[in-house]
Amino acid sequence: MRKSILMLGALVLLVTSCSVSKAARQQQNLLSGSWTLDDISYENNTGNFQSTHFNDAKDICFEGSGWFFRDNNSTGRYTISPSTLCTGGDRFIRWSVVDGSPNQLQFKLIDEKLKDITGGMGYRLNISSLTEQEMVLRSNVSVDGERVTVVYKFTKK
Repeated sequence: MRKSILMLGALVLLVTSCSVSKAARQQQNLLSGSWTLDDISYENNTGNFQSTHFNDAKDICFEGSGWFFRDNNSTGRYTISPSTLCTGGDRFIRWSVVDGSPNQLQFKLIDEKLKDITGGMGYRLNISSLTEQEMVLRSNVSVDGERVTVVYKFTKK
């Protein structure tokens, strides 16, 4: 039964991913290329936050990371610089823009051979703004039962 539900979910994802609106296609084209994640901040709550992003690394490790989005095959990567706090290296992704209000950037981690390495788990970030030079993504999370919005600010290289 569980396998049938997963297969049905995968089929629905496949069908919906093939039909992208004009606005989502434009955003995919704008995303294509190299970006730098300049800043991660938190809204809607006070205090100091230390968080792990995408089940990978702490926020400080992501600041200054390089991101690359290839729109012709929807693959890419992000690269974290090595330090005493961060395990550096490339993380490969498969990504797309999902229609919504707002549209969302979704991605999942893959290996060098383009195979899923997370068992189908992925991430969705709301696209707050996207121009040829800047991008702001937001993600709503819960901290101790209260909503916190994580804000990712990028500039294009």
